[in-house]
Amino acid sequence: MPKNFELQSWTHPIPVEVADGLPIHVDEEVLLKFPAFDNWLKSLKTNLSRQEKSSHTYHSDPFRLHGLKIHSITMFGSNIGFMNIEALLRKEQEPKKLDRVVFLRGGSVAVLMILRPKDARHERYVIMTEQPRVGACSTMFLEIPAGMLDGEKNVKGAAIREIQEETHLEIRKEELIDLTALALEEADKTEDLQSGIYMSPANLDEFIPLLLWEKELDRHQIDDLKGRLTGLRAQDEVITIRVMEYRDLWRKGARDSKTLAAWALYEGLTQAGKLEEKLREIRLGKSS
Repeated sequence: MPKNFELQSWTHPIPVEVADGLPIHVDEEVLLKFPAFDNWLKSLKTNLSRQEKSSHTYHSDPFRLHGLKIHSITMFGSNIGFMNIEALLRKEQEPKKLDRVVFLRGGSVAVLMILRPKDARHERYVIMTEQPRVGACSTMFLEIPAGMLDGEKNVKGAAIREIQEETHLEIRKEELIDLTALALEEADKTEDLQSGIYMSPANLDEFIPLLLWEKELDRHQIDDLKGRLTGLRAQDEVITIRVMEYRDLWRKGARDSKTLAAWALYEGLTQAGKLEEKLREIRLGKSS
């Protein structure tokens, strides 16, 4: 059986070229079972079709999907974890080609965790994780708690799982605020995009909804928590938990894009008056 095949789940058959030496046999069924590929393909199909609108930038000379190349696959056990593909886009006029390699890994979720003492609400502390990040050549990379969605649709549920794994804290879904969704309420809806920040949209499909967990506690509870969390190691990952003052977040987290984005959204939504009401509802137990 030839490795190359045609993708039928499009407006016309799309040739797919498959590299040698992949860990599994690749066909259309295998591709569509990988959530990251399936979501990417659906969004690409939807957004390319929107070129038909007369107001679209490429209405008179639209891009078309010409072909796909599957360069590499990384397995997580029996499931695909990562996939490296190349999308071949074509149009009639120059530039006629838009060929881009895309690393498919799917969505992640990250949480900005803020603690406030009840006797001094102006004081704020942030819970951070420190861990090796080989892509950054770091063994002590500082960032807000985060983890992969692994195809999970329940973003808050995934966030709670990651928080519990990394910090051992018990969080309720009703205590989480989706900062990204709140900021995007009035955003342009002309394209099918995920409700999250894109880390490197030219070559990476990863999107990250940024959530907020802000808790008012008695000062002794925060002091106890600071002592308990600082230096705590997660059992299955090489993670050290740190607690810092909020005012230092933009400096100490400056290398991590999701930390800076969460800080910026928190500041912007606070200034816009969109956060205080939701935080009040949480404190009064009225959040759903």
